[in-house]
Amino acid sequence: MASLIFKNVYLFDSATIAGPYEKQGILNIKNTSNDFYHSQKSFENSEIKMQRDVIDDLLYKNNLSEHEIDLLVGGDLMNQISATSYNMRNFNIPFLGIYSACASFVESLLIAANIIDSNASKKAIAITSSHNLTSEKQFRFPVEYGSLKPQRSTFTSTGAVAALITNQPSKVKIESATIGKVVDYGIKDVFNMGAVMAPSAANTIAKHLDDLKRNISYYDVVLTGDLGLSGSSILKEFLEKNNKIKLRKHIDAGTQIYSNDQPTFSGASGPVALPLVLFNKILKTKKYKKILLVGTGSLHSPVMCNQKNTIPAIAHCVSLEVI
Repeated sequence: MASLIFKNVYLFDSATIAGPYEKQGILNIKNTSNDFYHSQKSFENSEIKMQRDVIDDLLYKNNLSEHEIDLLVGGDLMNQISATSYNMRNFNIPFLGIYSACASFVESLLIAANIIDSNASKKAIAITSSHNLTSEKQFRFPVEYGSLKPQRSTFTSTGAVAALITNQPSKVKIESATIGKVVDYGIKDVFNMGAVMAPSAANTIAKHLDDLKRNISYYDVVLTGDLGLSGSSILKEFLEKNNKIKLRKHIDAGTQIYSNDQPTFSGASGPVALPLVLFNKILKTKKYKKILLVGTGSLHSPVMCNQKNTIPAIAHCVSLEVI
């Protein structure tokens, strides 16, 4: 049951917001915040507020009330997915909280699409967020500590994204999906997330193609989440060596947000990176008709890493068809 085919599920609309570093980057995001606080008293409350803003924006644009939404699925990087959970206090919507680290948005799409395809609901929202200054102090060190980072490390993006998933036809169909497996190649370096996640991305891509009897050329683009510059090269090498797949039409969202002169190392990370690029670039170009989204997530915690455990990873993928 790793792969699923959906018959009548559509990605109807989206709402995004991003932080100051993303505003200064190359993605041309229209809705941004000028600082990391987003008019709140803490970084944590800032992330919660960004989530609330994108849900409000999505409902407003589509002339919907919260009572017309059957389900919201989502998660984030804060302890116990607290940004999403605390945000949902503001909405009277049934809620499924999920966690696949930076693969959380694609998992949210997958779950929402499956429930809609079963006719159990008609409208659902998939949501995720991340914040550089909540994630960094949780998974590594507070920024104020001044810890040095190697070039292979990535920079957690700040922002939130909400997507409306329905059974009402739109220009973007959610066609299929593949549920990933946990993969661990024995890496212990918490700064080398690209190397941690690349094998899981390769595993899921290969499984997706095998299950659906497709060649990689079927897709106009494969959009991975946040492998960064270093992880992207590992993914291509891994796929060619182990699966005989040459990944030529590939974009990693982590490489599409910041400019080269920003101090963001190997690129962007965080669950918000992939949907920011998807909705602010990939779908807007109208260039790609068949898109494979591959969310990549490192499933580590500081406690497990401090106990010298290796780092497991997971990747889920969702296939979109632009009509």
